[in-house]
Amino acid sequence: MKKIFVLTGEPSGDKLASNIIKSLNDKKKDIEYLGVCGNNLKSLGIKSIYDQKDITYMAFTDVVFNFLKIKKKIDLTVNEVIKFNPSILLTVDSPDFSLRVSEKVKRINPKIKTIHFIAPKVWAWREGRVKKMKKFLDHILLLFSFEKKFFDKENLKNTFVGHPLLDSIEKDINVEIKDFVKKKKNIVSLFPGSRESEVKILFPVLINFIKKMNLKDNSYHYIFHSTQKFKEMLKNKLLTENLSNVEVVSDDKIKSQILKKSIFAIVKSGTISLDVCKNNIPSIIIYKMNFFNFHVAKFLLKIKYVNMINIINNKEIIPELLQNECNPNEIYKTFYYFMKKPILIKEQMSVVKNTIDDLKSSTSASDQASKVILSYLT
Repeated sequence: MKKIFVLTGEPSGDKLASNIIKSLNDKKKDIEYLGVCGNNLKSLGIKSIYDQKDITYMAFTDVVFNFLKIKKKIDLTVNEVIKFNPSILLTVDSPDFSLRVSEKVKRINPKIKTIHFIAPKVWAWREGRVKKMKKFLDHILLLFSFEKKFFDKENLKNTFVGHPLLDSIEKDINVEIKDFVKKKKNIVSLFPGSRESEVKILFPVLINFIKKMNLKDNSYHYIFHSTQKFKEMLKNKLLTENLSNVEVVSDDKIKSQILKKSIFAIVKSGTISLDVCKNNIPSIIIYKMNFFNFHVAKFLLKIKYVNMINIINNKEIIPELLQNECNPNEIYKTFYYFMKKPILIKEQMSVVKNTIDDLKSSTSASDQASKVILSYLT
């Protein structure tokens, strides 16, 4: 029986990996899995060697302060991969962790094929990483077609598969939205992030935005899209705020339905913003980090925007409220402006739709990725 070790470092990667594994299982049943997994992969029956949250770190300082912990986890993961002896080590995102594991595994056992999904953003910074990656990666799967030239240049085998979040929209499930929205109000979806450091920074900002908005217009119902890990923490914080038009949900299927019913979304910069765009929901992007991390990132990055739609169009199609602009007042002004100018929403969604259509692969990203993986199992 063939074996695959699946390594994911955060919830978004776990969701992407689960889509690929589902597609792979449709093509080949007799595969044994082990991994570092979140809830999506666990729901497929894949055992996780430790809790995924143990390796979820946000930024430069988080990594520095947790260096010894991270090193121990890398070594532990490498040992478990070698012991499992898979045909393939499939790593998804979280390159600073997962690629270090791949490098060590390849050095110990070159027979294990190493496939990485979601290429590091070498087009944004540290393009020289590709030279090192080609020494220990057998194949890299790309989200975006424009990334291909960076890996072709160094003869690192690669395939553009597209983004799984842009695959066909899931069928609606029978969810009573009224269970979450007690009155007939327009829904605004809020995404404060999936990492503890992000949630701690962005949740208070969004709460103060809601308070400010309620003074002007309380006709909206705000729903925080949370991970299961933070759901109770956020609910407990809400109990002290005395806000009747706010709810927290963590179930993925329910979150998906609520997003589709939303009139607008305020989204932490990252993968989730593409999911919002795919569902044709207008949005604004927010992000904030500590002073030191921000200036390190600003120094290293070669791009003007953080959102992929904006990067591709080289224009701010979706407003980005970053760092000092990520505050209740700026979010309030931007959101309210959109609500009063429907033409702005129409213009944004027109460009977003065209961009999303261009990003889609010929079939589905999960199908394309699973075909590449399968080629290494035969």
